[in-house]
This record gives sequence, structure tokens and C-alpha cells, in this order.
Amino acid sequence: MNFKNEVSQAESRIRQYVRETPLEYSFLLSEMADCNVFLKLENLQITGSFKLRGVMNKLLTLSEQERANGVITASTGNHGLAAAYAMNKLGLTGVIYLPENASPQKLDRLRNYDATLKFYGSECAETESYAREESRRKGSVYISPYNDPQIIAGQGTLAVELLRQVDTIDFLFASVGGGGLISGMAEFLKESDADTTVVGCLPQNSSTMYDSIQAGRIVASPVRPTLSDGTAGGIEAGAITFGLCQRYVDAWDLVTEDEIQAAMKLIFERHRLVIEGAAGVSVASFLRMIDLFENDEDANVVLVICGGNVAVEEFKQVVF
Repeated sequence: MNFKNEVSQAESRIRQYVRETPLEYSFLLSEMADCNVFLKLENLQITGSFKLRGVMNKLLTLSEQERANGVITASTGNHGLAAAYAMNKLGLTGVIYLPENASPQKLDRLRNYDATLKFYGSECAETESYAREESRRKGSVYISPYNDPQIIAGQGTLAVELLRQVDTIDFLFASVGGGGLISGMAEFLKESDADTTVVGCLPQNSSTMYDSIQAGRIVASPVRPTLSDGTAGGIEAGAITFGLCQRYVDAWDLVTEDEIQAAMKLIFERHRLVIEGAAGVSVASFLRMIDLFENDEDANVVLVICGGNVAVEEFKQVVF
């Protein structure tokens, strides 16, 4: 598969359905690091995160028969919101499975899109496993949040936009959960001959991809509570993103909860942007590695602000 072509096709396919999000120059971070720092604002994407790109690309590649059979997915967060919106926009039927203890706030947002919601289990891995089995039993397509070539190609369209918005990208910082975002962007940039150092950023409290890269195989790591709930959780056995991350991601960094909180607060205070914990991870990693840029004032650094879906009360506790 020519991945660069796949991403280019995804870009054309989804363009009418997604926003080209702004690339904002950060005067504060640029001054702090003595280089050029840009924020790619996917918190301003429809549904509030980058996830819409992958979901929309996947749905638009389904055959007529697959559309007729309906789709199934599982998510309490950004992937579920993207799936609900995209199904509604395209007139497709489908079911979003959620754990029985899903928060009322998340349920309200999903119901805004008239999504069909069903409940199973008490934690996300259990719910996802059941949803996959239901998709097999019913002959429906399962929409993975990351473990799918069309999902990854859709996320790669972020890199297409970046190359339109800035001449060169010397460093790219992106948060990592299952790896769909960073593998899609990194593979496209490398295949486009961009001389970009790609940094994968994770919370210490949920570092499965990092631990797997270190081990040379997918491992099950403990997941502790984290502000970066959008990247929290394990990785499916055999996930294609693991090999892509091994090949295309140049460096890895882990950040603490205090560092994530400080990053969210800084971006709100200086940019007046509401970002979720997962987006704060990329900023926190950049701040940890800021000395790397002190002798490279011409460097262009892009921090992917992957989403802005954070509960009001949680954001108030973090920032104020």
C-alpha cells in the first residue's frame, strides 16, 4: 500500500466534512525556546478532536452493502463523539457501545447527535471486546479508534494540512494512546521526505505504547488515573500502529500529571484556549525538552493540540 497516496485520497474524501484547523504561532513558547513554535488546533475541530478525520474517512470508504449492514463501535470519548456525528451526517445507522458507568455528561453529548447507544460492562476494554463480537455476529463493520488503515490514513490528513500551513516542520510533538494519530502523521511526513523529528508524548500514568516500544512487543501496562483520559488504556494485540510507531517515531517522552496540569493552565492563560489533558501532554513534553532548541532559533516546532473535550468542573479544578 502506498500510504502517501492513501492519505492524499483521504484528504480529498473528507475535506468537505472536516475543518482545516488553524496553525497558531505561539509567541510565548517561541520566546521560551528561542525557536518557532506552532500549535495545531484540533481542539477547534468539529466534535472537538482529531478523531473525526479517521472516522469520516473509514465511513466514506464503506461499500453500499457495508453501509446497509450498519456499523458498530465502542467509546465514551472523542472517538464515540466523532462516530456519532459522522453517522448522523452521512445518514448511516449504527450502534455505539458504552460501559454502564459512562458519565452523564458524555452521554448527553452523544445524544445530541441522535446516536443509538447501548451499554455493556463496567470498563472500556470489556465494552470494546463485546462490541467487536457483536459486529461479527451481526455482520456489521467495527469502527476501531486506531487499529485500521483507513482510520490511520484519515488521521494522517493532519500532516497534509500542516505542509500547506508551514514550509518546514523540524519537530512534531503529538500525544499517543493507541497510536493512530502519530503513526498516520509520521508515516505521511516521512514518505513526503519531510526531515521531521517526530516525538511521541505520553502520560507516565498510561504509557502502554512507550512500554511496548521499549519491550519490542505489545505489552499490558498498568493504567492509573490521568488527566490525559483521551490517551489512556491498552493496545490491542496485533495492532498495526505498533509497527508504524516503531518505524516512524523518532523519540519518546513521558510526563507527570503535574506537568500536564501546568501545560493546560499555561495554554489557557496565554492563548485563552480550552484544551483537554491529552492535548496538554504534547505541550508538557515540549516544555520538558525545551533545552533541545536553545541553539536552533530557526527550527519550526509543531505541537498537536489534539482535542478540547474536557468537563467544565474538571477544567476549573485544573486551571483555577
